[in-house]
Amino acid sequence: MRVLHDVEKVPWEEAWKITKKTCAYTNHTVLPEALEKWPVKLMEYLLPRHLEILYEINSSFLAEVGKKWPGDNGRMSRMSLIEEGSEKRINMAHLSIVGCHSINGVASIHSEILRKQLFRDFYELWPQKFNNKTNGVTPRRWLVSCNPNLADSITSKIGSNWPTQLEELRGLSKFAKDKEFLLQLQKVKQENKMKLASYIEQNNGILVDPTSMFDIQVKRFHEYKRQLLNILHTITLYNRIKKNPEKNIAPRTVMIGGKAAPGYHMAKLIIKLFNNMAFIVNTDTTVNKKLKCVFLENYRVSLAEKIIPAADLSEQLSTAGMEASGTGNMKFMLNGALTIGTLDGANVEMRQEMGANNFFLFGMTVEQVEDLRNKGYNPREYYDRNAELRQCIDQIGGGYFSPEDPNLFKEIASSLINHDRYMLLADYASYVKVQETVGETFLNIPAWTNMVAMNIAASGKFSSDRTISEYAREIWKVQPKKEKLPAPYESLQKEQEVIEMGKFVK
Repeated sequence: MRVLHDVEKVPWEEAWKITKKTCAYTNHTVLPEALEKWPVKLMEYLLPRHLEILYEINSSFLAEVGKKWPGDNGRMSRMSLIEEGSEKRINMAHLSIVGCHSINGVASIHSEILRKQLFRDFYELWPQKFNNKTNGVTPRRWLVSCNPNLADSITSKIGSNWPTQLEELRGLSKFAKDKEFLLQLQKVKQENKMKLASYIEQNNGILVDPTSMFDIQVKRFHEYKRQLLNILHTITLYNRIKKNPEKNIAPRTVMIGGKAAPGYHMAKLIIKLFNNMAFIVNTDTTVNKKLKCVFLENYRVSLAEKIIPAADLSEQLSTAGMEASGTGNMKFMLNGALTIGTLDGANVEMRQEMGANNFFLFGMTVEQVEDLRNKGYNPREYYDRNAELRQCIDQIGGGYFSPEDPNLFKEIASSLINHDRYMLLADYASYVKVQETVGETFLNIPAWTNMVAMNIAASGKFSSDRTISEYAREIWKVQPKKEKLPAPYESLQKEQEVIEMGKFVK
């Protein structure tokens, strides 16, 4: 607006039309702390002209709201770009909505939450602006490049077009009971697991059993992603094995990887807890034949390319309604890992695509989470009535995993019992129960591998090609093309043209 109106002298109304037609808003989170609110005083000091323009936009917008809902001051206050209070702040999400022609979430359930909860007032004003664009991942990197043996196995069954037409993976479903194909899948997975086991031995100094279940959670550390719930289950497994070492259970290697924001104290404390727990588990000879733990340090794309092809189980544990979409979940699915997860983010659509029988579902739904919160969630009730859960939390808070500093993890235990913002304790029993089913299924190799085949076959929807095509057609209003563009200097003619222009760089 500033450039168009102040610099280019475009009349205000025309400049505003151009701005709205140019801009589209993709929301990527529902977390309040991630939806930016800028102090008015700061903007007044740094960008005074921008603030004047923003005030004018807000004035016109609130006039439109007032015309549709006369006298509804509460709604006007909720929708204003300027939040009143002890310190006036600019709601940047609201500004994005008002100044654009399209608003989308990045998974079906996420877009529904935007419409019904987070931006409900705006949806009631402009329902035509809202739409969904479910995220996707590129199969060229996340299968062809990082898992070439699996790619070759797929090509041997359905041809070579699938990397650019991922929906063709559906053709694999007819091989889900084909013994030869299932053996190929098992062989490829085992080779990938052996490679990752070798990497772990070299980089972490830990010997892991490549025939054990590789149970993996890799993602940014945040309390809503509930790495701590994974830890609670791992401690439960540890306690069960200690109590009954002879019981036949599926051996597991639990791996967690990811980074915490520099100032995120609790996330860093949870990382410390996992590492302390891993040391105790891995050095306990009663347990370490059936359970090992590995923290995958410095998680990054190049490491993900080793981890994801080797995963047996993908942990997608976010509290229902908190994860916008996720893309790691799609990468694991594409590479033949089975998912244990909540009905959150893209998990919902993944489960729809693969069929409920091929997904390990646990936990509350968005509606149940909201209902429990409204009734008044008391985590201590769950702590008091579940002996296994109570034992885990008491071990954390009592110094079992930090004998050198018994109070080190008291804060985690206290937070779970007294606050538990992300309702780990409410979902604990369901999670542990479904993990038992996971373990039993893993021991049934034909059943597990059949589920693997069905997961891969159902991955076609989750290609970034589909996502970008939808953005192009429905938001940007351009037609995507399938033709492959030549790389720079790919042809002699192009190289000659560049040389003649004097811009050639060898």
